[in-house]
Amino acid sequence: MSEAQEVNVRRRKSLSGLVVSDKMDKTIVVQIDRMVMHPTYKKFVKQRVTYKAHDEQNDAKVGDTVLIEECRPLSKQKRWRMKSITHRVA
Repeated sequence: MSEAQEVNVRRRKSLSGLVVSDKMDKTIVVQIDRMVMHPTYKKFVKQRVTYKAHDEQNDAKVGDTVLIEECRPLSKQKRWRMKSITHRVA
C-alpha cells in the first residue's frame, strides 16, 4: 500500500471483570467495577456495570476473573466475547 492509502484499524475494547452468573448456555454475566471521583464531594464512588459475554466452551465459572473484548452483536444483549480466564476460583 502507498502512503496515500490509510488503513483504518479499529481496536477492540478489552475489560477485566468477575463472573457473577454462568447459568445460561454459552453465556456468562461479567461484573465490572470502577472507582470514579464524585464531582461535588470529591470522594471516590464505586460504579458497577454488568455485561453479557459469549463463552463458547462454557469454561468460566462463578467467581472467575475473565478478560472480555467487544465484538459484533451476537444476540439482543450480547456484545462482548470472553477472551481468556485470568484467574480461576478453586
